[in-house]
Amino acid sequence: MPSLRQIFGIVARDVNSTVGGGIAAIELLRRSFMGRGWFTGDDYTLAIAVSRLTPGTNILAFCVAAGWQFRRLAGSITAVCAASVPSSLIILALSVVITQIVGDPRVQVVLGILMLVACALIFMAAWNLLRPYVLGATPWRAFAVIAAAIGLYAIGWTPVRILLLSAAVGLALPMRRKMGSEVI
Repeated sequence: MPSLRQIFGIVARDVNSTVGGGIAAIELLRRSFMGRGWFTGDDYTLAIAVSRLTPGTNILAFCVAAGWQFRRLAGSITAVCAASVPSSLIILALSVVITQIVGDPRVQVVLGILMLVACALIFMAAWNLLRPYVLGATPWRAFAVIAAAIGLYAIGWTPVRILLLSAAVGLALPMRRKMGSEVI
């Protein structure tokens, strides 16, 4: 069986170096544990079942189950600490840095430019969606939809409510689509 130090090292490395969420980290842990002979297929199945049945974050529940199989309570605590403390410290450090640099005028300029770029990309995507309707035979529909969206936003409706209303109107309208020479 592994020592608490070995559990901490493997879990800290595998969980805090993955991209793709808990499932990716769980797979790395499985490979590490089984490769060292610490886990059998049944051990993994039990740990993954416990992690999927337990409410909360799957990776933390998996670490508790794996740590319990290795070293009972001490193993569980060690595995959970290894999975959560390093990433929490990284987030803390990034938060400190961000709060200190956000007031810098140069950073404000860069953030403003990034905001303009993001808005331009959103407007370009919206134009690509609306272009066939605006330049097509029924531009009045596109302008009516835009005017309705602006009006609903002006009276305080959230974008989610506007999208839901748009979906309901779209479902209520008859669908017309050209296929060859016939209209469906």
